[in-house]
Amino acid sequence: MDKKSIATFLLRLLVSTLAVFITGWILPGVHIDQFLTAILVAFILGLFNTFLKPVLVYFTIPLTIFTFGLFLLVINAALILLASRIVPGFRVDGFWWAVAFSIILTIITGVLQIPLKRKRTGDNE
Repeated sequence: MDKKSIATFLLRLLVSTLAVFITGWILPGVHIDQFLTAILVAFILGLFNTFLKPVLVYFTIPLTIFTFGLFLLVINAALILLASRIVPGFRVDGFWWAVAFSIILTIITGVLQIPLKRKRTGDNE
């Protein structure tokens, strides 16, 4: 792994951590004890999204198609609930809080990544 790849990974982890921390602060049904917990949650969710989510999506394609993609929210919520069982100091009060966490986390991560995307497209010129 070269220095640029490591820097990109750490920057994405930082953005995801900030998004997790902000989302936990916004939602009263999601509890994050400290910033270190948010780092661990971001890392675990990143692993889940890389390795576990594609398998779940593959096996639920018919259901996802039948629900016009809304079943992906159920998959995201399930992964968040799984993370809350694994990561000490991270608690989600139920399925609907996990769905809300998933939606808001996606929005906040997208907003926080805008400057990174602009910088990346500027590098290609």
